[in-house]
Amino acid sequence: MSDSKFTTPVVQELLDSELSERSPIPSLQEKILAIRNSLRPGQQQMADWQSGPLAISAVPGAGKSTGMAAAAAIAIARQYERSSSRRQLVVVTFTRSAAANIKAKIRKFLRDDLSLPQTGFFVYTLHGLALNIANRHSDLSGLQLENVILITPTQSHRFIRTAVEQWIVNNPDVYLRLLEGHQFDGEETERLRRQSVLRTEVLPELANTVIHEAKSSGISPELLREWSKQTTDEYAILSVAAGLYEQYQNLMRSRDFIDYDDMILAALRVLENDSARHIEQNQIFAVFEDEAQDSSPLQTQLLEILASNREYEGMNTDAIHRVSTYSPLNLVRVGDPNQAINSTFTPADPIYFRQFCEECDRIERLATMDRAGRSTRIIIEAANFALKWINNQWLATTKTNNKQQTSDNRQVPFRLQTIRPVEVGDPQANANPAPVGQGLELYTPRDIHHTVELLSQRVIELLGEDPTKNSAAILVRENRQGRWLAEALTPLCKEHKITLYDVGERDRRSHVPQEILALLQFCDRPHSPDYLKAALEALVQRQLIPTQDLNALASLPEEFLYPGPLAAPQPETVQKAARLCRSLLRARLELPLYQLISFLALTLNYDQAELATADKLAERVNQQIAGNSSMGGMLSALSEIVSSERFEPVETEDSEERYTRRGQLTIITMHKAKGLDWDYVFLPFLHENLIPGRFWVPPQSQFLGDFTLSEVARAQIRATLHEESVIPDVSQAWEVAKNLKTSEEYRLLYVAMTRAKLLLWMSAAQKAPFTWSKPDNLQEQAPCPVFPALKRQFPECVMNLGAISNKL
Repeated sequence: MSDSKFTTPVVQELLDSELSERSPIPSLQEKILAIRNSLRPGQQQMADWQSGPLAISAVPGAGKSTGMAAAAAIAIARQYERSSSRRQLVVVTFTRSAAANIKAKIRKFLRDDLSLPQTGFFVYTLHGLALNIANRHSDLSGLQLENVILITPTQSHRFIRTAVEQWIVNNPDVYLRLLEGHQFDGEETERLRRQSVLRTEVLPELANTVIHEAKSSGISPELLREWSKQTTDEYAILSVAAGLYEQYQNLMRSRDFIDYDDMILAALRVLENDSARHIEQNQIFAVFEDEAQDSSPLQTQLLEILASNREYEGMNTDAIHRVSTYSPLNLVRVGDPNQAINSTFTPADPIYFRQFCEECDRIERLATMDRAGRSTRIIIEAANFALKWINNQWLATTKTNNKQQTSDNRQVPFRLQTIRPVEVGDPQANANPAPVGQGLELYTPRDIHHTVELLSQRVIELLGEDPTKNSAAILVRENRQGRWLAEALTPLCKEHKITLYDVGERDRRSHVPQEILALLQFCDRPHSPDYLKAALEALVQRQLIPTQDLNALASLPEEFLYPGPLAAPQPETVQKAARLCRSLLRARLELPLYQLISFLALTLNYDQAELATADKLAERVNQQIAGNSSMGGMLSALSEIVSSERFEPVETEDSEERYTRRGQLTIITMHKAKGLDWDYVFLPFLHENLIPGRFWVPPQSQFLGDFTLSEVARAQIRATLHEESVIPDVSQAWEVAKNLKTSEEYRLLYVAMTRAKLLLWMSAAQKAPFTWSKPDNLQEQAPCPVFPALKRQFPECVMNLGAISNKL
């Protein structure tokens, strides 16, 4: 529906009538109106919310965080005016840094624009909200936080590995069927190889995938086993998955461990209790959710219960069916299904937010924020073209292959939503700025080395004269590309005094557990050359000791640490390193074990975020080894965290600012770039083998067939959650999984393109590595299919490499 239909004349009449009423705070409505009038039409739709459900589909750069903060402040102000109760607005977003950002904006509106106390609301991440509820009602949630340990396991975690081994013991016949695969001649060497692949790769991957998919959707192992009865595949994949899931759950319960999905489940257990649910609902007058396209079914269910004004009926009822003109949900969900880029490695699925938008649209409760002032017009045109071209290609392929397509086209990669430039008089300063150069520049270098030459020249032209004026970033598909680029660009950036920030390598918080482990292993066995070298490498990386030949120092640990009277005098650089190492060993003797991690964090000169991460790590380790406190126990717990978990670092409010500083060339992955923007964005290495990429079966597991068990299981589970009439067979599920990955890769490219403000630089070299683990092995590579289409659509933006080469 149109923006005008949503906002006028009804909303304006309501505002005029409210202004004419007598108010205990006469100027409050005028202040609310002033905020509203300072917003764009799409943002005004959010600010006009009074009650009920509302979906806001926002394009990149539309200012949804500012709009949500303004709408939240206005909703809080109206609550102050209308009610003497102290019910709160709950704002939920995806990351801790985003939560800190929107909290600061809401406070600013309340303080500066409305002259109100900076209260009346809470801002949480989804898991933070769930944990808060579970902790307040620990008798109902079953979570005793002082007794449980939170983990984020990967497929190499010991619980996953143990679950696999226990399942094999309990299901020998099914395991033998997997071992036989499609064909097997009984040769013993091949049997041993297949056993290794199944135990260390195939089954752990299946367990890890299904556990996340099922738990995040409230699916029990028993229900998964029931679903498996509807399938006919020869391996009974869902039945195998249910068994692995069940073993994992038993292990977690027996050891008092929880994962992030358990937080949501614990909160939902609380809300099943009538009394507890009423207590929680009575504290909240509405829920605002940001980044709604990244929510899982259980997370959405949690927010809907809290946003409900009346008795919540049917804990497992599909929420979409409750959205009506008289819906009890005071729920505002803001997101962009076209920026859903996490669904192939998290349980998030943009289909749920699309459905919410469709249901809200049916009752005229859908707002569209399609005006964006971030980028220059040519970049907007390129992003819009890419979106439509990809969808058209998708539908054409679907028709050619005679595949059944849903009538609402929910399975296409993008929701048809065009980014529009802002209107004249927009409040944003320098909205839709003038382009730099062509605004869009398309290059086809000879190879990746030629790519670096062209990119380097453009960076020098843009940042060389006044590096403090603008920001720039190189967005890569994977970290290995970033590492290679950082090595190639470092000398040039030093020469021209341009700061190079490689996020994948230098965002050190994620390395805290590894560095702490290296120093503790040295403290435990100081005479081990390997442990000494690892500790010295950590100290060099932290610039606590000068760079030197570490192999020479580590080859003779005793002589390095405690040189005798007859030893040759040590150079000053060596003496400094030895003194620091001896101070670590002295601390090991003098400090209690539980203080060691904090001491090492201070020794490494960690910044605020790193110290907070180290404290979180220390608490986790000390909790895990309680009752068996020893250096061996601490090292074992740390080793497991480093090798088999995704340990979440603590974020600070300025974490995003470090990536977008002026005068800095940031190298960052496309995934991590979401939510950020730069004046100049470079997208090199746009090749088909990475975007959209292709599904492939590892050679070592091809004895099972032309598919992977984990992806088939994921597709079958999602088909059931989407209420499809039949669970797809193996070949259909594998095709669905491929389509899911292709769609997400194209959305990732769309996100990357829309990060640019003044210049979008794109390239696809003729020769590139097949895999970036071997960057010197160059071969002909086809470009990402969108790239030639962009060159045809925007011929004026195709750069003349001959003319550029003459300048080099």
